[in-house]
Amino acid sequence: MPELPEVETVCRGLRGAMVGRVLTGVTARRPDLRFPLPPDFSERLQGRRIERIDRRAKYIVVHLDDGQVLIMHLGMSGRMNVWAPQGSSEPPPVAAHDHVIFEVGNGSRVVFHDPRRFGFMALTREEALAAHPYFAHLGPEPLGDGFSADYLSGVLGGKRTPIKAALLDQRVVAGLGNIYVCEALHMSGISPRRLACSVSGQRAERLVPAIRDVLERAIEAGGSSLRDYAQVDGELGYFQHSWKAYGREGEACGQPGCAGTISRIVQSGRSTFFCGAHQR
Repeated sequence: MPELPEVETVCRGLRGAMVGRVLTGVTARRPDLRFPLPPDFSERLQGRRIERIDRRAKYIVVHLDDGQVLIMHLGMSGRMNVWAPQGSSEPPPVAAHDHVIFEVGNGSRVVFHDPRRFGFMALTREEALAAHPYFAHLGPEPLGDGFSADYLSGVLGGKRTPIKAALLDQRVVAGLGNIYVCEALHMSGISPRRLACSVSGQRAERLVPAIRDVLERAIEAGGSSLRDYAQVDGELGYFQHSWKAYGREGEACGQPGCAGTISRIVQSGRSTFFCGAHQR
């Protein structure tokens, strides 16, 4: 599933193609994705101008000129493909898994393509957004001012789950996923098996900037391309070439001064990659 850097990269691509422009046509080629589309979905969006596009956790949040908000989630295999006219070029033919097609006022086309159909879309109002069931439970954004060592120390106090599981809990911090938690724990020298309640003080002061650094570098690299993910122009992300831990079982750790190797364990059904030599 695309994680925060991948979704942020998609949002940035969509902003350039859609913000300030009118949706001249919206075609839903099926009545449902993972969940049914909202009633009168196409009619409610057509003719609306896009004011801005934000990201919240792993959601794409599109604010419209009439106070509506379109919420989109890419799911496991979803992509937003942008086609922009160049000269007399024609848009590519509609593909089998192109489920929602947005026609934009400058002649561009944005297509939601999702072979597995685990993505979904919803509509709400601006004033109801914060309380929406998708958002009401979310913790702070890891790149925002609300995420700090003091906050993390406080929210982890009393939690006796492993720190890896705690960081994947969207109520603790929004948007983190398996890849980037492994990378941040490796960078900060904290074992994924350490109890969350023990990650406070100096450990939290190491972990918070490590999370920020990993996410910022991943966004700069366009995210990590695994399986289905690509940017809106079809280009692949390349942060996977910078991984220090994730997917590197049996390889040298690479942390300066560390002679350890990367190990893999399973936590809550998910692979965790770490170095037992310097992550304590």
